[in-house]
Formats: sequence, structure tokens, C-alpha cells
Amino acid sequence: LDDDVRQALGDLQAQLRRRGLNGLRWVRPEGIHLTLKFLGETPRDKLDTIEEALTGSTAGIAPHELSLGRLGTFGSRNAPRVLWVDLAGDVETLQRLQEQVERALVPLGFPRDNRGFSAHLTLARVGPESARDAAGPLAEAIGSVSASPTLFEVGEVSLMMSKLGPGGTVYTQLKAFPLTG
Repeated sequence: LDDDVRQALGDLQAQLRRRGLNGLRWVRPEGIHLTLKFLGETPRDKLDTIEEALTGSTAGIAPHELSLGRLGTFGSRNAPRVLWVDLAGDVETLQRLQEQVERALVPLGFPRDNRGFSAHLTLARVGPESARDAAGPLAEAIGSVSASPTLFEVGEVSLMMSKLGPGGTVYTQLKAFPLTG
């Protein structure tokens, strides 16, 4: 995500925080990302085959534009777990890209995610101990705050490494795979 999108996401989080949302663990704007496929703990000796698969999975996908969409939550209405903003724009191309990534990684031992792909950016997580208390204020905030429709181009897929640290998760790009269409 470019700096303009990260700024818009930070502004959106600030608006939501002013609504008195307690018990949420906010994702730092620099750590907000779109996950096409979560691989989990992966041995380093698989990296070359993963890179080959990702190179093939981006074939035929052109750069495309997305924008920030509406707010929502995962989990039940009475016990939300995740606060997110969805993506609008050329979501069909994004879904095609995600499906190609998914299909390319299954033969390497990464099972298909049967939940289906949801194009979203996670803004905050709700701890189980505070989910019931957060449900009402969160629903109210979602109804009164909206993201600025910031446009951005998806021009590449990145293979990322994540490491959990005391200040949150740190992401490192291992390799980028340009979308050339």
C-alpha cells in the first residue's frame, strides 16, 4: 500500500478511536496489508518453489485499481473479532489473482482456504474478553464513520515474512512479483 493509502487508513483509525472503541488492538498503519494467501510457518528450503509458483500465478494479470470501501466486522454481531475496511474497484481482477495464487500453492502443500476470499484490510482486532462490550459501540462507529475513497494501483504481489515482536508484527518483503498483464 502506498503512503496515501496508509495515511487514509491512519485517519480512519483515528476517527474510529474517537468513537470510544475500547478493547481493540489496532493494527499500525504501516503494518496494514492485503493477504492473498497466508502460508504460515514455512521452511526456507521451500522458498524457491514458492517463488516459481508465484511467478506463474501473476501471469496474465494486469495492474488494476482498487479503493477503500465500507467498514465491517468478522465474527458474530454480538461478539465481533476483527474490524476491517473492504476494497472496491476492480475487485474481479483481484479475485482472479487471488485464485491463481491459491491454485499455484496447493501442489506445494499449502491447503486451499475454504472460507473464501474476502478483499479487506484489517484495522483492529477485538479480544475475546472485550468482544461483547465492544459490539454495540463498534456497530455504532461503523454506521457513523466512512473511509475516504482513496484510489491505489495494485502493481505487484509480494512474498512477505512476518515476525511477531513486542511492538507488533514486523513484515519484511522477500520478493516482489510484478503484474504485467
